[in-house]
Amino acid sequence: MKIMVVGGGGREHAIIKKLKENKEITEIFALPGNGGIAADATCVAVDAKDIEGITAFAKENAIDYAVVAPDDPLVLGCVDALNEIGIPCFGPNKAAAIIEGSKVFSKNLMKKYGIPTAEYEVFTDLDSALAYLETAPIPTVIKADGLALGKGVIIAMTRDEAKDAVRSMMEDKVFGESGSRVVVEEFLTGPEVSVLAFTDGKTVKPMISSMDHKRIGDNDTGLNTGGMGTVAPNPYYTKEIADVCMKEIFLPTIEAMNKENRTFKGCLYFGLMLTEKGPKVIEYNCRFGDPETQVVLPLLESDLLTVMKATTEGTLAETEVKFSDKHACCVILASEGYPTAYKKGFPMTFTEEAREATFVAGAKLENGKLLTWGGRVTGTTAVADSLPEAIKEAYRLSDGVKFEGAYRRSDIGQRALQALK
Repeated sequence: MKIMVVGGGGREHAIIKKLKENKEITEIFALPGNGGIAADATCVAVDAKDIEGITAFAKENAIDYAVVAPDDPLVLGCVDALNEIGIPCFGPNKAAAIIEGSKVFSKNLMKKYGIPTAEYEVFTDLDSALAYLETAPIPTVIKADGLALGKGVIIAMTRDEAKDAVRSMMEDKVFGESGSRVVVEEFLTGPEVSVLAFTDGKTVKPMISSMDHKRIGDNDTGLNTGGMGTVAPNPYYTKEIADVCMKEIFLPTIEAMNKENRTFKGCLYFGLMLTEKGPKVIEYNCRFGDPETQVVLPLLESDLLTVMKATTEGTLAETEVKFSDKHACCVILASEGYPTAYKKGFPMTFTEEAREATFVAGAKLENGKLLTWGGRVTGTTAVADSLPEAIKEAYRLSDGVKFEGAYRRSDIGQRALQALK
């Protein structure tokens, strides 16, 4: 079988490494992939948003199955375009991908179908938003409606910060058209949990829960990033809470999408806050989260391709989705200065065992040398019988990845260890 994976980050590398375990797969193409992914797949210089280029490549190369991993191509209708030329895909179609593509859509969906989430207001003009913020409860959360590379959410601790956030989105267009509508949302408190779930539009099979570390600095200080590390499972996510989430959030979301004629197939990501009033949805993503994927997929014992095809074919109920009862930790290495300005183009080296355990997010191959080419560069994952062992091993393996200006947090998993106590 020939497989095509659309995307080029650490998440895609994790997906490709897991797919490679299936012996029926003869070739994996990554569009565009990256210098690190090139060790595990054939990288093709087609941008993930180039829907025409992707479909042309798939047709010319007789691709048997495609995995569309990032948000942009899903929201742009990449799955629809591939389906039109007869190529089955993992991932939602354009109509279903709106659950991430528009925060206004997803908030209104939850309100309409009684799915627990934060209280909110939607604004399409700046003056109304600013007037509302004069009396809105503070802190508050300001969200750009559309996709913004994971950066379109600002937690405002003061009224002035909230107004500045709204102005930057609606007036200065820092996120382009994504900020033409904004959601002003109630600030929720409690432990955060990420749950990725396989679904075929009828059955939902959640993956192992995880805990992300979004801030750049130790003890959750500094700017928000795309994620500096993850652990799985998340100790706050008990079986009792999982049962509540299945009944009140997961299944109702899938049923709501069906009622809206937007049947969702693929991986649906639930960003949850465990509040005093029970679990609530902070956000949906229409795809595997990153770096959550880098810590969840190494724990998957079932064959990934088999599970993916079951979501496409509607046979997930009869398909086993089995996870190990071990623990995993992923430590991200970033370029110094990320998430603002950083330099790139530094040579990278790996010890043999670090290479095996590492997913590459931001790198390019030049004259046979691997160079850093992004803010988040690598994610190194260890699996062990206990969380302390997984954390210790992930840091040890991460020591084997070297490049100039490499930066990592030193406290990945510490919050989870506190929760276990």
